[in-house]
Amino acid sequence: MPSTRDIRRRIKSIKNTAQITKAMQMVASAKMRKAQQAALAGRPYAALMNEVLAAAVAGAGAGGFRHALTETRTGERRAVIVISTDKGLCGALNTNLLREAARFDKDTTVFICAGRKAAQWAGRLKRELAAEFTYKDNPQFADARAISKFAQQLFLEGKVDRVDALYTNFINTLSQRAETRQLLPVGAIKAVDAGLEGEGLGRDLGAASREYLFEPVPADLLGNLLPHYLNYQVFQFLQEAKASEHSARMVAMKNATDNAKQLVKDLTLEYNKIRQASITKELLEITSAAMAMG
Repeated sequence: MPSTRDIRRRIKSIKNTAQITKAMQMVASAKMRKAQQAALAGRPYAALMNEVLAAAVAGAGAGGFRHALTETRTGERRAVIVISTDKGLCGALNTNLLREAARFDKDTTVFICAGRKAAQWAGRLKRELAAEFTYKDNPQFADARAISKFAQQLFLEGKVDRVDALYTNFINTLSQRAETRQLLPVGAIKAVDAGLEGEGLGRDLGAASREYLFEPVPADLLGNLLPHYLNYQVFQFLQEAKASEHSARMVAMKNATDNAKQLVKDLTLEYNKIRQASITKELLEITSAAMAMG
């Protein structure tokens, strides 16, 4: 049975830990609101851009439009952009993401990692790592452009036949889901936005309700817009990943704080029981001695 001194030390240690997790919860909560607003604010633009591109693809397809980024190949060589976090303490977020990454065939897949956790995973499991990128708490478009440009270069040079993006999609504060989206070759344009509960994921925008007049012709427009479309898709994925990270970390730190408080209560109860038992034992000894002395 532990002594009262050991229990007091454990209580003090757990209280100190609870203070740290509470502070981390507050920091994550502040960052979470900004990240969620940024992710949600980008969805309408992404949806409208996809709608315009879908209409342009339909118009250009009638004229036999071809572009290097839309070339479909029969090879199996694949590049996967894995968007993870730089830090841990965010629950099962990275575990779920990297579990999906492990499903890809290691012999035919190269990984482009954004975030240290994904790069560490690739090195630990001896996966082929083509490049490692970092991005800030507030992702910049330049970060996404660098990642997208590297992936496009691999595809255009024929080193890979397909490029996918694996990221954590933000559903709501309590729910985030690891998802894989095809980036290259650019086929049917699909929405990258999602409602708070995930409705509309992958919504096909090929049959747009609006009519557009393109100047210049759709083929020329697509040739200039496709790289920007890919850049913005990656940028939106980074925003979704950051919103998911801060949400998961806030929830994880709140759970840790609550568990620490409950553990302090349990230890305090045990401490009081041991202390009461010690007092009762001393009283019994005094009473027995008094009775023995007559």
